[in-house]
Amino acid sequence: MMEGKNVIHELSKGNKRVLDEIYLRYHKKIFGFALSYLKNEEDAYDIVQEVFINLWNSRATLKKDSKIESFIFTATKNAVISLFRKRATERKYLEYLGSVVISNNEGTKEVTDFSFLEEQYEALISKLPEKRKEIFILSRKKGLNNKDIARQLGISEKTVENQLTKALAFFKNHFSAGGFLGLLFFYLFVR
Repeated sequence: MMEGKNVIHELSKGNKRVLDEIYLRYHKKIFGFALSYLKNEEDAYDIVQEVFINLWNSRATLKKDSKIESFIFTATKNAVISLFRKRATERKYLEYLGSVVISNNEGTKEVTDFSFLEEQYEALISKLPEKRKEIFILSRKKGLNNKDIARQLGISEKTVENQLTKALAFFKNHFSAGGFLGLLFFYLFVR
């Protein structure tokens, strides 16, 4: 997939192939996050659809220096919040909302939230034990599968799997403490 400004530039020109690439990269993550909050597959599918419709409809107004990840993060958050508000009259959603603190500010705060969480993520990576950090980076940042990591590091696939499981539990535990936005970041960019 293209990176950074090229993605925004190509998307703003109406390149549907780029939208397809973004969809392939993020749709399962958005669905997983939405399902974890909404507990309803149909609603989760609707969130995925809404995020990508909004992305396509907003393509001409995306700032050239913005990150696609920031847009996906914000669009997903807003779509879930919007659905919560629509369902607020239904008792089960109203009770659930009582336990979730949600803020829906626009503009700079969205970029600040994403940037803050991104910085936390990088700081947390540095706190992982050395071997676990190396395995995590090869998996999540370099995109290697468990077999390739095991071969490259001369360890078993089971060791790779165990280290990744422990790393993900560490991240989920940390980002869960951040509530709604932390979990959204975890589901979209860490898991």
